[in-house]
Amino acid sequence: MRNEELGSRSNPMKKSLDEKLARIHADPSGAKDFILADAKDADMALGLGATGRSPEAHSGEGSYRSLQGYRDEIEQIVTQGLVDIMLMSAHTNEILTIQNRLFERSHVTPAARANDTTDIHVMRGSRSPGQPALPFRTATLDHIQCGHVGCAANERHLGANLGLYSITFQNDNVIDREALERYKEFRIEAEHKNFRHFLEVFDPNRPESVEASKLPDYINDAIVRTLAGVTSKGRPIFLKMVYHGPKAMEELVRYDPHLVVGILGGSAGTTYDAFKLLSEAKKYGARVALFGRKINNAENQLAFVRFLRWIADGEIAAEEAVKAYHGVLQQLGIKPLRSLNDDLVLQTNVMSYGGNGKVISVPAVKKADAKRTSKLTVAQAEPDFSKMTAAQKVAYHKARWDRILGN
Repeated sequence: MRNEELGSRSNPMKKSLDEKLARIHADPSGAKDFILADAKDADMALGLGATGRSPEAHSGEGSYRSLQGYRDEIEQIVTQGLVDIMLMSAHTNEILTIQNRLFERSHVTPAARANDTTDIHVMRGSRSPGQPALPFRTATLDHIQCGHVGCAANERHLGANLGLYSITFQNDNVIDREALERYKEFRIEAEHKNFRHFLEVFDPNRPESVEASKLPDYINDAIVRTLAGVTSKGRPIFLKMVYHGPKAMEELVRYDPHLVVGILGGSAGTTYDAFKLLSEAKKYGARVALFGRKINNAENQLAFVRFLRWIADGEIAAEEAVKAYHGVLQQLGIKPLRSLNDDLVLQTNVMSYGGNGKVISVPAVKKADAKRTSKLTVAQAEPDFSKMTAAQKVAYHKARWDRILGN
């Protein structure tokens, strides 16, 4: 299809991201909205392993899902419609957004990784993840917006007009100054081209850069200092950062309620790691969660996303969601990666792409509390079965599984 034909089209669908951000800024303390993103941009970092294990792979094999299979999963999740943002590489954005028009009649917002600092160049055998992160950009804004250099004014809406910009502070004046200069250049270009962004702030990828006990304070101060000189037109629409626990999250949210804070997911871990991270971060003020590998490595991505959405919307507790997710896998005949008991364990989750970094700070749940939460959730969600006929019970359970599976 020619660009002229694409340019003449309009997108009638309102984007849930814009609607939620508007409500959050209109009432920062009262709005209940939560923004959920699937980060399918791992091909900008992990090489062949970005796509995840192939469903046909057997134990001991290193077979990965094909790039087409990876994009098929993106299409399914966008069609499901439970996330607000789909983050992709510039190339995948070109295929799905510009050429296939996947987002044209969807409330999901397409986004592309706008830069790729060197600490996320995680090739097999690479030493980059352990070296100081340096600023680098593969994609140009023109290529993200229209697929080629020199976009015409009527072409810029064809691709994504939202991008992820990433900074990894190192507590080093020379390295950090260079990173900030490159970020300034990006913001100026983005403002000229009406391109919005959200800002990812990684922890230093060298553990010795900042004393561990001071890391949450350092990152919060780095964010505030970075944005103090940025006026409204150039500011990120939200942040993406490591969750450093309740105190650090509440401190940042309290400082500026219009600084919308989002958390990154980190490594795959257990199902409970993902669900508990989301619920804890939300409890203490986070408004956005961007999960990449946690979704991509799930046994069933559509079911996993559905439970993330329910947790984000406060409809189910993390502990109960893990149990229900295993029930879905059983219903679908899918063998889980872990037993239910093992999947309810809160593990240490490394936050950096390369496998070295800081960890999520989420409290473990006491068994008594988990049991009580589970009972409350079930009591709130289920009707009085003693008063239902057999046909009504069958209809209820069918509707419940249809809802979980998105049928």
